[in-house]
Amino acid sequence: MSANSSHTDIRLDGIIAKLSEPWRSYALLARLDRPVGTWLLFLPGVFGIFLAQESDLLEQCLYVILFAIGSLLMRSAGCVINDIWDRKIDAQVTRTALRPLASGALKLHQAFYLLTLLLLGGLLVLLALPPICWSLAPIALLFVALYPAAKRLTWWPQLVMGFTFGFGAPMGYAASEGKLDAVSLTLYGGVIFWQLGFDTVYGFQDMEDDSRIGVKSTSLKMHHRARSFIGACYGAALFLFFLCAFSAGLSPWFYCGFIPATILLAHQVFTLDPLNAPACLKAFRRNIPIGMLLALAFILGRLA
Repeated sequence: MSANSSHTDIRLDGIIAKLSEPWRSYALLARLDRPVGTWLLFLPGVFGIFLAQESDLLEQCLYVILFAIGSLLMRSAGCVINDIWDRKIDAQVTRTALRPLASGALKLHQAFYLLTLLLLGGLLVLLALPPICWSLAPIALLFVALYPAAKRLTWWPQLVMGFTFGFGAPMGYAASEGKLDAVSLTLYGGVIFWQLGFDTVYGFQDMEDDSRIGVKSTSLKMHHRARSFIGACYGAALFLFFLCAFSAGLSPWFYCGFIPATILLAHQVFTLDPLNAPACLKAFRRNIPIGMLLALAFILGRLA
């Protein structure tokens, strides 16, 4: 199957399908139809919260709730920013042509209204976190704002995405531990490699369109050696996860989640076909249960 096979990642079903306009388009702009991105932003925060040693369980549970709300709001805000930047490019790509700004269902000023509300909600969540998180927030916002420009400037926009979506890991650790240290940065490195891998898999869907319109991507650069590259990314991620867990003194219960996650990532590498766009989308989405297994590993490693 060709990489440009006609398909879209918009999901018009369930509650979203029952909404009237313009609310349906607002929901699609915020990606409420596809929670996969929210999960992949949220789960690294859980890794960091439970890798830390200083918080008690009640405090950790509170941070999990706050990070869940914050991840939903900030992922949606990031998607709005991305679609504002990319509305003309999206209109030329099969998978994204039906997005609200690309299709004209929403106007630019409407997107800015939604973005303002999402950022205000994110600010309220941030103020409920420890002050150290306040100082880290501008770095996270900078990554969110610059990520859409990466595909215009570098062949490594997926790496920039890893720095952006992975920032919840050091943020969660800082909230629980009250500081950043080598363990937290090792965790961040692992998350960046994991996300570089699965976002490159995601980008394989758009290779033909990206090549046609001149958009750069790691997927285009690496598709001739897709399995070896994705395998190297996942291997580096797993090594760094193991290293930070060992350094932080997590219990052997850590491996109850870590080993199954390793097996699933290996299976994803061995079955990868960069020219099969729907299969790449399915492989990308399977990183949610993989991320849940990794989160379980850190939770059990700290609590069991």
